[in-house]
This record gives sequence, structure tokens and C-alpha cells, in this order.
Amino acid sequence: MRYDSVTEIIGNTPLLRIDAAVHGLHNIDLYAKMELFNPFGSVKDRAAWSMAGPFLRQAVQRGETIVELSSGNTAKALAVIAGMHGLAFKSVTNRMKVPEIKDLLLLLGAEIDELPGQAECLDPTDTDDPLTRMHRTLAGAGGYLYTDQYYNSRNTGAHLDGTGPEIIDDLDGRAPDYFIACIGTAGSSTGVAAVLRRHNPNVKVVGLVAQKSDFIPGIRNIDEVHEVGLFDPGVYDSIEAVSTDEAIDGLLALVRRCGILAGPTGGGAFQGAVRYLGAVDAQLTERRSAVFIVCDRVESYMSYLRERRPALFNRPARRNSTSTLTADELAQVKAVEVAEAQQWIERDRCVVIDLRGPFAYQALHIDRSINIVDDLFAELVHGGLPFGRNQPVLLVCPVGDKSARYAALLTRMGHPQVRSLSGGIIAWRDAGATLVRD
Repeated sequence: MRYDSVTEIIGNTPLLRIDAAVHGLHNIDLYAKMELFNPFGSVKDRAAWSMAGPFLRQAVQRGETIVELSSGNTAKALAVIAGMHGLAFKSVTNRMKVPEIKDLLLLLGAEIDELPGQAECLDPTDTDDPLTRMHRTLAGAGGYLYTDQYYNSRNTGAHLDGTGPEIIDDLDGRAPDYFIACIGTAGSSTGVAAVLRRHNPNVKVVGLVAQKSDFIPGIRNIDEVHEVGLFDPGVYDSIEAVSTDEAIDGLLALVRRCGILAGPTGGGAFQGAVRYLGAVDAQLTERRSAVFIVCDRVESYMSYLRERRPALFNRPARRNSTSTLTADELAQVKAVEVAEAQQWIERDRCVVIDLRGPFAYQALHIDRSINIVDDLFAELVHGGLPFGRNQPVLLVCPVGDKSARYAALLTRMGHPQVRSLSGGIIAWRDAGATLVRD
């Protein structure tokens, strides 16, 4: 096959049947939609081209900069597309969580703006969120081609016109009985689900989110998805949570047993599919089919895997890591509400440690708190208790999830006076408690 532009290769990815010996399902044929075969390496290639492609000629004429709120695959695809057309690309995010992606974006010539914000997904009702203010500014500003992946219907349209019909064609004109999709921007799951239901109104659509305290690249947790403009809970018959461990287990199964070099999102989709389908498989009397999406490739996630599964790389397990916490330890975390935290700070002169990024901390923080970004705090804890056992410590983060994990870990390590702020900085703000600006 011969093409004139790499963008012509976007889409028409294979549908691969997974061997039953791998997934263990007896009555269901499980297929992987191989989106990692897109030219820039992910399912986001479709959305990026759909959102930017029709406007590139005008953008070139005006010398515009392509801008997107992304720290992952959408940014990567848009950076490539921008460079091909002589345009600049700017990625705006509140946190670059995967070092390899950041390095690749810089290699592609992208500008990265890391701004304060409570979440990378935007809450349009929160006028105090700096990312929300930036979103509104860009939406009405000149000089930018703002692709707006969390709200742009062209994101969904890329899958209405491409991914969904391709699945139908590859299944000989039939829709699968089950569609299992990880929820990020919700564009692919929403678009594909709409197409499948046109052919089979009874198709079961299962949305996968990350467990609240876990980080899986490309998958939002249940709180975050409600901040995404394209997310509609009515699209899904069921929404299930997957853990980091499940995502990595699924990744290993696909990589080692199927030869599919899938990233954590694809691993989470596979493992979530097997878990959900396993519960219905034994009850079936007729053959059924199911499809999940392998969103991207594993190579960009070596540091993510190394941190969470060091044994895979012949490295010793990290001492004092939150990844080793048990459910019982997390359940026994000593979390305090805002009023109690205020009293504790005044009465016992406790040290307040703010685990957020420096930009968010500078924007608003609790007076006299100390900013130690969670990644750095993890390194400090790795070496032992960073505080004396007699020093009261209050840990805070955006919503109270990360601080709770570190509080549980420090408690295990023998610190008797560590607490987590329940609901985090958001709860503190909502309670009308004082926040100061750097």
C-alpha cells in the first residue's frame, strides 16, 4: 500500500482474536481492537486528526499555535500533526505524570505549560480552578487552534465514523454482544457504543475507571470522569473500577502471551473485560463475542512499571512504598475533617505537609504549610521516617486520597501522630477555611 501522508494511515486498525487459553472464557470470543497500530501509537491519533485536521489550512494561514489540555497521547499526536504543518504546539496540564511522554513531547518540539489545577479534566462550575479559567480564556482568544478534547464532539465523531464501523465490518456486519472500554476523555467509548447499538440495541457497554486511589495512565477515576464534558453515564450499562495491579497484570498477559505490546490502559481493559465477562460466561448457552480496545504501546511506560513492579526489571522491591499497603491499613487511616484539623494545627502546632505540585501550592495553600511534592515525599519516606515520632503531622493533597495513603504508610512505619485531611484542599476551600497565596 502506498500513501502520500502519514495521516492517511490513521485508522483501519486490526481486530485481533485473543486465544481462549489466555483469557479462560469458554463461551465468549474476545477481540482486541488494536489501536496501538495507529501511526503515532495510540487511539488518540483518530481524535487528534479529527479535531485538528479540518482547521489546519486556516491555522497555517494565521500562524496559530495548536493547544490542548493533555499530558499524554492526545498531546503526542497533536505535536506530530502540528510539526508536519509548520505549526507550534502547546500542551497545557497540571501535571506531567509519565516522564517518557514529557521527554517525547519535548523531542517533538512541544511547549509544555504546567499550571495549577485540581484535576486535568475540567469542572466548568468551578470558577476558581486555574485550568478552568485558562480553558475559558483560550476558547475566546485569537492565535490558537484549541482542540478541546474533553468537550469537542469531533473527538466522539472520530469513533462514530471510524472505530465503530471498523469493528462492525471486521465482525462481518454484526455488533459484538459486549463492548468493554476504559474511560479517559470518553470519546472512544461514547462513539463506538453509539455505532454498536445501531446494529445491536442489546449490546452491553461496560465502562472501566481507575480505583479512586490509583493512577493508571489514560484511565480516569470515578470522580474525574464526571468532570469530563463528553462523559454521559447513560452510555454505559455498567461502570467498573480496575486497579493498578490489574492493569499491570493485564499488560503482562497481553505482552507475554499474545505478543501485543500494550500499555497500562490496554492491560486494564483486558483485565477488566476478563473479570466482567467471567461472571457471565458460565451462564451462557450460546456463543457470544466481546471487544475491548488496546489504546497504546508499552514503551512509554517503563518508569511507571519500574516504580510499581521493580521485580520485573530484576530490582529489589522499594522499602516503605504506598503500593504495598493492605486494604486493612488503608481502612484504619486517621483522617480528620476541616474543623478538627484547624483545632489540631493551633493546639498541637502540627506540621502541615502539602503534597500537591508547586504551581497548585503557589496558587492557594494552608498558611505555614510546607510543600513537598508527592513524588519527592515518596523518596523521603523510602529512606525512613522523615519526621520525629513526637512531631504531629497533617498531610494534605487535592481531595484526600494520596494523603490518606501516605498517612497509612507513616503509621505502619511507627509514626503515632500522623493524620490525613479528609477531602483535601478542596474540602478546606469549600468549608471557607483560610487559604493563602504565595
